[in-house]
Amino acid sequence: MKERGKCGFMDEQITCRDFLLALESKAPTPGGGGASALAGAAASALGHMVGALTVGKKAYAAVEADMNRLMAQAHGLTEKMLTLVDQDAAAFRPLAAAYKMPQGTPEEKAEKEAVMERCLADAGQVPLQIMEACGEIIELLEEFAAKGSRMVISDAATAAAICSGALRGASINVFVNTRSMKERARAEAMEKRAEELLQRYLSLADDIFEGVKEKL
Repeated sequence: MKERGKCGFMDEQITCRDFLLALESKAPTPGGGGASALAGAAASALGHMVGALTVGKKAYAAVEADMNRLMAQAHGLTEKMLTLVDQDAAAFRPLAAAYKMPQGTPEEKAEKEAVMERCLADAGQVPLQIMEACGEIIELLEEFAAKGSRMVISDAATAAAICSGALRGASINVFVNTRSMKERARAEAMEKRAEELLQRYLSLADDIFEGVKEKL
């Protein structure tokens, strides 16, 4: 089990403070993708908290099985997002190296372009996975908000707002890579999926937030 207050980053166990200090430094990683994944992890953890503060209460006995199911899914997504923090950094490292490759001769230029194309696609796939996970979290939050204790559904709304930001943040990290790709069919497929996720889940996150706000 991971130590409380720690999060994984490049296979090391560091504190959240260490992560934020690394984020504000000149180091290329962690960056926007990793920050989005960490925000998504916070959102799913908040959803789990809603469940944890709902189970065991007589007034919510009818939804206890649902809460336990949602909590298990939320915990899994928190762990997945923490893994994606590391994967985003790992995917960027080859891309950063590719930018520095020589291109003084036609052969070097061709090799650099081929490596860049592969690295751009890999670097764009991780934030797309972060977006997919954000969508899953937002779907859970809809249920947490609908069935959770009224005393804590404000936390489901908070989580929805955070996850909405994480979704947007991850999307721009897809687009910044796909826009530089030469293989346009692959790039456009990735962009289409990202746009679909934005359209579907940003509105749902807003609905969750506003729905909870109306209940307060």
